[in-house]
Amino acid sequence: MTTALATGAIGAAVATWQVAILRAFSWISRGIRSPARDAMLSDIAPADAYGRAFGLERAGDNLGAVAGPLLAAGLVGWIGVRPTLYLAAVPGLFAALAITIAAGEAKKRSSTQRTAPISKLRVTIPPGLGQALVPIAAFELGNMATTLLILRATRVFHQGERSLAVATSLAILLYAAYNLVGSGAAYAAGHWLDRRNARTVFVSGALLYSFSYLLFGLSDRGVFVVFAFLLAGGGIGLTETAESTLFARLLSAEDRGSGFGILGGVQAFGDFASSAIVGLLWTTVGVVAAFVYAAGLVAVAALIAATRPLAPTSVHPAAPLI
Repeated sequence: MTTALATGAIGAAVATWQVAILRAFSWISRGIRSPARDAMLSDIAPADAYGRAFGLERAGDNLGAVAGPLLAAGLVGWIGVRPTLYLAAVPGLFAALAITIAAGEAKKRSSTQRTAPISKLRVTIPPGLGQALVPIAAFELGNMATTLLILRATRVFHQGERSLAVATSLAILLYAAYNLVGSGAAYAAGHWLDRRNARTVFVSGALLYSFSYLLFGLSDRGVFVVFAFLLAGGGIGLTETAESTLFARLLSAEDRGSGFGILGGVQAFGDFASSAIVGLLWTTVGVVAAFVYAAGLVAVAALIAATRPLAPTSVHPAAPLI
């Protein structure tokens, strides 16, 4: 709910620093919300349907990233910027209501009491997580912000006779296509994960992502940038679903909160570090070096996942599927 309220409050902001504070608060709230959501989803879903559960969740999230901007564009033209920002809080409030209902269902189904007094709480790393986090950390250190992909596409499309406005519009449409492909890939990955191991899906997604980064960096032709965006959408749909499903299989009920929190922290730090390093390389060395760096790290993640176990086979009954 705090994410929704902070987003809607941006409509009342009158200074840049206020927008910055509200956005920071919104992202902090999101960081708190995501691990709780994933742990709750693991509680509700049957163990043999974790893939489909997380695939559906990731598919819905990506579809929202397609419909949201398109709806916002129409509302801005119809009622203006500030009213549109106020209305942006409404979907978040409905989401908070849905999560509250789901939390009640999870509490009914959970057979394990996980509530402990504050005095007894301590930070623990559930067994087996370190092994699983190595390829995930390598992937996230190469997984740059999509804003950089949009910037790269804009510069490529701006070559020749296209104006900057047209080039930017094309890049934004590509971003929508990226999320649409990601949605389909996540949904398919969920069904794939319930039949095969997380290693196969993760490696496939990482290889798609690595190849897309090479296309972004090495080609100045628009058709290859389009193909690269679509590949990246498929890659992120596969890898994100595989990461969440792997952790759901790996973690016991009492460890899911801290385990998904660690996963979210690694993802957030990796994305921040990757974007900073890529931006620095892009500015000081060149675009080729920036994207080759990212492609290399993502390829290393695929290599690690393909050549070493992602978890000890004794950690969880579902380990053969890990």
